[in-house]
Amino acid sequence: MTTHEHDHAGATAPSDCADYLDQIVYFIDNELDEADCAAVQLHLDSCNPCLAKYDLQRTVKQIVARSCSEPAPDELRQRVLLRIREVQVRIRES
Repeated sequence: MTTHEHDHAGATAPSDCADYLDQIVYFIDNELDEADCAAVQLHLDSCNPCLAKYDLQRTVKQIVARSCSEPAPDELRQRVLLRIREVQVRIRES
């Protein structure tokens, strides 16, 4: 991640926001090192548009996680396994 700079008014340059937005998923999943995590948190504390995007990403991730807790129906699992086998056969025959 690049070092961020603020202009004299305290606003963050749009390119800096893009750098932080790229890191949000990793931040949510606690996959950043301590320094990057602190930098993202500092940015979120001072940038409302990025904070709103962070909140949206976190909410979507939570909803998906809750929705994916049920096992797939057996019929669907069998179709997926069959399709995987078909692809494996094609790869071996190539």
